[in-house]
Amino acid sequence: MKYITLLLLLVASTAFSQVRVEGVVRDSIGNPLELANVIAINKETNKLDSYGITNEQGRYKLSLEANTNYKLQVSYIGMKTAEEALSTKSETISKDFSLQSDNSLDEVELVYEMPVTVKGDTIVYNADSFSTGTERKLEDVLKNLPGVEVDDEGQITVEGKSVSKVMVEGKDFFDGDSKLATKNIPSNAVDKVQVLKNYSSVSQLSGVTNNQDNVAINIKLKEGKESFWFGNVTAGVGVADDDGLYLVQPKLFYYSPKYSVNVIGDINNIGDPAFTRRDYWNFSGGFQMPSRQSGTNINLGGNALGFLSLQNNRAKSLETKFGAANFSYSPKETLDLSGFAIFSNSKTELQQDNAVTYTDNDLGIPDETTQSNTVQNSDLGMLKLSAVYKPNASNQLDYDVLARVSKESQNQNVYSSVVGSTQETEGSSPFSINQNLNYYYTLNENNIFSFEAQHLLQDEDPFYNAVLENADGSGNADSYFNTANNLGLDLDQSFYNVDQEKRVKSNQLDAKLDYWNVLNQKSNLNFTLGTIYSNQKFNSNLFQFLDNGTSILPTPADNDGLASNDITYNFTDLYLGVHYTLKAGIFTFTPGFSLHSYNVNNEQFGEKYTDNFFRILPDFDTRIQLKKSEQIVFNYRMQTQFTDVSNFARGYVMNNYNSLFYGNPELENALSHNLSLSYFSFNMFNYTNVFANINYSSSIDQIRNLTNFESVIRSNSPFNSPYADETLTANGRFQRRFGKLQASVRGSFNYSKFNQFIQGDRSVNENYTQTYGAELRTNFKTAPNVELGYQYTIQDNDQGNSRSKFYTKAPSIEVDALFLKSFTFRTEYTYNDFRNEDTSLNSFDFWDASLSYRKDEDSKWEFEVKATNLLNTKAQSQSNTSNISVSTSNYYIQPRYVTFRMIYNL
Repeated sequence: MKYITLLLLLVASTAFSQVRVEGVVRDSIGNPLELANVIAINKETNKLDSYGITNEQGRYKLSLEANTNYKLQVSYIGMKTAEEALSTKSETISKDFSLQSDNSLDEVELVYEMPVTVKGDTIVYNADSFSTGTERKLEDVLKNLPGVEVDDEGQITVEGKSVSKVMVEGKDFFDGDSKLATKNIPSNAVDKVQVLKNYSSVSQLSGVTNNQDNVAINIKLKEGKESFWFGNVTAGVGVADDDGLYLVQPKLFYYSPKYSVNVIGDINNIGDPAFTRRDYWNFSGGFQMPSRQSGTNINLGGNALGFLSLQNNRAKSLETKFGAANFSYSPKETLDLSGFAIFSNSKTELQQDNAVTYTDNDLGIPDETTQSNTVQNSDLGMLKLSAVYKPNASNQLDYDVLARVSKESQNQNVYSSVVGSTQETEGSSPFSINQNLNYYYTLNENNIFSFEAQHLLQDEDPFYNAVLENADGSGNADSYFNTANNLGLDLDQSFYNVDQEKRVKSNQLDAKLDYWNVLNQKSNLNFTLGTIYSNQKFNSNLFQFLDNGTSILPTPADNDGLASNDITYNFTDLYLGVHYTLKAGIFTFTPGFSLHSYNVNNEQFGEKYTDNFFRILPDFDTRIQLKKSEQIVFNYRMQTQFTDVSNFARGYVMNNYNSLFYGNPELENALSHNLSLSYFSFNMFNYTNVFANINYSSSIDQIRNLTNFESVIRSNSPFNSPYADETLTANGRFQRRFGKLQASVRGSFNYSKFNQFIQGDRSVNENYTQTYGAELRTNFKTAPNVELGYQYTIQDNDQGNSRSKFYTKAPSIEVDALFLKSFTFRTEYTYNDFRNEDTSLNSFDFWDASLSYRKDEDSKWEFEVKATNLLNTKAQSQSNTSNISVSTSNYYIQPRYVTFRMIYNL
């Protein structure tokens, strides 16, 4: 605490010792120049101490050291650079500049490149201008840039908007995946970071499609890193309480004007996954359904295993192997070829204690505590090939094919205070092939066409086995006996050994043809003709294995005795969309609608259920461009929501030993109204970044489950609820730089209201979640940098007959220091206090630290000692809320790890 106080005093004294220099930059006839660059170079150190960019009134301001001599340079595109000497004292200085037109090269030599330049919709950051010497990866570089943020998962936001694509030298890096880029590209290769706003990968559509929310980042490499290999190789060993530790992480990159190759590898047992299961399933590979804006939302379902997931990349034990390669090749100017291959293997051990309190005492459901130990094995593979052919400015043809394959298993031992001991085994080996074909044609400047088609072929085969204790026919309501009897299991067995086999085959085609008629510079008409065809086949069987080694197909006492499924589900949508875009001053209006003809049918057990109908779905988008980097966006969209085949299948399916499900063949679609209002503002003059967003959704005829409990064993069956469900989310963030300080505050509010139906009774469930956070960060070039953070979360759950509240307080501190020109010290500490309204339920903290030695920035070798979980925290706590219960859990994590690493830089 003493050192933290001293550091804060240093920060405060530095901030208050600054002298402000401000003024106006104009052209030769007195007009203010917006986005002119002003830099101050310290004459004694010859280093850049401060920089500024003028606002729309031409105003700039700098924060400089008192009693120091500076050289000011002012530059603007197309103008001669102005230079002037300046000596500061202790009071504010006012200094105006007038720039002259330039028809030749500048006569003034620029000692430093501009830290930030703005060219239309492109912001260019010079990476070295923001470097402190402690950066090692791209994410370290990006965190230093004003207006740019990187979260713990490596996802990038710029001015409050998510970055959709990351490129290096104009070439997609693993199809633009931001996590692979931020976690692997070495910082010493980065020269400039180009932020491309209003980004469109198809130049022909940039003037007629809505790209205002599209942001991409292009990394420009340093000179000399454009035509040969660069990167680094890390190897390390370490010690833990029981086992030895190891890691090997090669990261190699090659770029040239014609082709590029990127290779990333990672083998370790220190719990540092380079690519998680969540990354794999969320990795789109650049694919987006052509009908995503049509108003139709069809869900093909998720038949992946019910894997317990990592929490903050932590587990009791985690071993990973990861390899990825990405290439791009341009054999000629009109053709680009690219692709990637990704393989990931992981072995994970998880341990968790859970306490569940059911909120309605009248239901007679006993509270339950469980202890689980889980071992997971996962092999994930992905391969993509792409081609872009652009023979001229009027034609572009794209083709992509993405194949996924995986093999996963999970073995879990669960002890329940109600059911007893259960052994669970899950396995799956799904695969999918996704193809994408796009063609864009410009007839002339007023007539533009595009055709987009995507085909998905998917095969999933999840398998589940549960071995449960037999209550010896006692009929105890707190055992599995009643459930086993209802399922039709043979009760005269040592254990209930039950298998659930499923097979889901999906075949979907999504295609549309667009035509834009550009009426004038301010308006255009868009006509869309599209179709969606989806076919799914679902088979399932429930088996019981007997003590003598044979198996039987049980006949349940209810649900018409059905414990198997054989169903075919077909869905078609033929739609026509019309949209009109009008620009009027600062406003852009895009009203429109789509007319849909739907056909939905499923066939099972000799019966066919059909639903045919027409529907008009309106949508409306309004954008108010207050300034170049300030806008308000309002969006309304009506959507028709369709479910997947599993919800129609009538036979029993065991999703888990305590969760049974049977579908409803007469389900209908749901209708939702979705509204959003957003505000974005980024002021380059004072580096103020403001983002606010509010979303509201109301769903009509939403599919809900009728739930019945037998002890803690539930059975669910879906139906169309006549009661509307609602969600409201609001979040905002304010960030600003004050000289060497950067401060930010943020907050979010989530409200959900949904109807639940348990034991035949309806109740309304309302959940409120509030999260508030604040951060204060220094931006010193040579002094240690510190970041102080605080997060406060309130979870308020009103479940009709009961209400619960949980609070989490999490202060944190990070220190990042370069000292003696060769040593880099980093440490991060977070404290968590988890409590309810009466008392603290648990408190836990995490402390990580590292110390590295690198002789200088050009050194090939670096040595590092890194320690994680220095306080040897055993577990972390959290709360979860479902529609009928509140649970608290202890999640066990890896012990203290200390590793020694060597890094070789190419």
